[in-house]
Amino acid sequence: MASQLVRSSVSLSNISECSSVTNKQAPRLVATQLSGKNAVRRAASMSTLRASRSAVTTQAVANRVDQVKKQKEEAKFRPVSDAAADSAKALQQLQSLSPQKPQSEKKSSIVAIGVSVDTCPVEMREKLSVPQDEWPQAIKELCAYPHIEEAAVLSTCNRFEVYVVAVSWHRGVREVEDWLSQSSGVDLEELREHLFLLRDGDATSHVLRVSAGLDSLVLGEGQILSQVKSVFEVGQNADGFGRHLGGLFKAAITAGKRVRSETKIASGAVSVSSAAAELCQMKLPTGDYNDARILIVGAGKMSRLLVKHLASKGCKKMRILNRSLPRAEELKNDFPDCDIEIGLMDELIEATENSDVVFVASSSDEPVLAKKDLETLAPASDKVGGMRRLFDISVPRNVDADVNELEGSHRVFNVDDLREVVEANKGARARAADEARTLLTEEQANFEAWRDSLETVPTIKRLRGKAEDIRSMELEKALKKMGDLDKKQRKAVEDLSRGIVNKLLHGPMQSMRSDGTDARQVSQTLVNMHALERMFDLSPQDTAAHIWAADDLSKKKGRK
Repeated sequence: MASQLVRSSVSLSNISECSSVTNKQAPRLVATQLSGKNAVRRAASMSTLRASRSAVTTQAVANRVDQVKKQKEEAKFRPVSDAAADSAKALQQLQSLSPQKPQSEKKSSIVAIGVSVDTCPVEMREKLSVPQDEWPQAIKELCAYPHIEEAAVLSTCNRFEVYVVAVSWHRGVREVEDWLSQSSGVDLEELREHLFLLRDGDATSHVLRVSAGLDSLVLGEGQILSQVKSVFEVGQNADGFGRHLGGLFKAAITAGKRVRSETKIASGAVSVSSAAAELCQMKLPTGDYNDARILIVGAGKMSRLLVKHLASKGCKKMRILNRSLPRAEELKNDFPDCDIEIGLMDELIEATENSDVVFVASSSDEPVLAKKDLETLAPASDKVGGMRRLFDISVPRNVDADVNELEGSHRVFNVDDLREVVEANKGARARAADEARTLLTEEQANFEAWRDSLETVPTIKRLRGKAEDIRSMELEKALKKMGDLDKKQRKAVEDLSRGIVNKLLHGPMQSMRSDGTDARQVSQTLVNMHALERMFDLSPQDTAAHIWAADDLSKKKGRK
């Protein structure tokens, strides 16, 4: 090797020499001397390199010998049979081989976007509000966007919120904003000034707080829990209200019930209706409902709650108007201890003139009372100071704001004015709210654990699909080698192959199944999942083919 390198060096020197003589006309003797020096230097350099490589190789061999000896010593004490029997230890050992978490599908985000009484005036909330019977259509329209998988709508007098499961959260947000702008007719730039945006853990925490009444104008109000239940009930019959949002709202209902049963947050004014009743009592000069003539417009849920709270404050006589008599009669029959007179909406102006206090809680989309309807009416009775007080707890508002121009004779209070009641009762419920937050943390952890448990489903399908691919290919090879088989024999071989695969997959499948009730169990399940993804090379790119194979297999089983 040395002689070859020297010859190569000399050869290269000769080429250099020829070039030098040709180009520069230098003396041949000088070129020959330079060539000889270069050859000597190169030979010395290669000798040093060989010595260095020899030393490195010797050290590497020594290290390898030590490594093999160490492995042999460890093998004497390794419980091979125990490790093979204990699948949990085997998975743990496999996990330690590769500390990096493998790539799996990107989990869709839960996004909450909307407005509330704290961020948006009532005029804007009116434009955004969607009646409950139109929620399914709203869900359908939202899910028509390319990045929204699931949707839900919560529309109340104090808030309007849209919940979506988005495959790309920022694109999903833009699509929700587009829908909000189109459905309300409000310019997007104007709308953004009032919107709040929450994602994943913040979004799930928010809906739990809402259901518990911690985010309500009246802390701990009970009506919002009923409205959250309505979201879940409407969603059950709506395309686009899927597994994730279904689980989220089910968790919210559970959280709302726990907070009200395990804390004292429901004490005092705990709904819009009860707050309206309390505010009215505060505004009456004598503070006594028996000194005022009471009119209630509407016979729905809010009116029912209103009658209940008025009765609890000593109000025994009132008049109720509704578009249909049957519902008003049902409401009257539910409160036999109260003197309730019922009538139709045609009597509204006459009934208002003969009332001192008017509660408006109808489902009308337009105002039912305006300045022009009231300016010619006789004033209220002297017992209430000649001032007719109207409490509009509807959204959209059912009493036009221009009624307040009738100073001295009429005064309108809407849902935003209930803050006065909230402040009066805030201290008493603040302590209960601290207890409620602890319960909500538990419920959120349970929901997140359940949602994490769903992450294993694609991996289970990929594993089943890959096993089915291998089984089918190997079965086909075996059948070709076995020659002609009758139908019974062919079925026996096929059943054998399926039985072997099912038994081999039973352990891995069980290690990836969890009901989501125990967060620690879910965490271990995800560890198992990632280990199996490495073990069986279940890359996300294979998802479509393997899931198709697994689904096809389950369909075939169903036909059998």
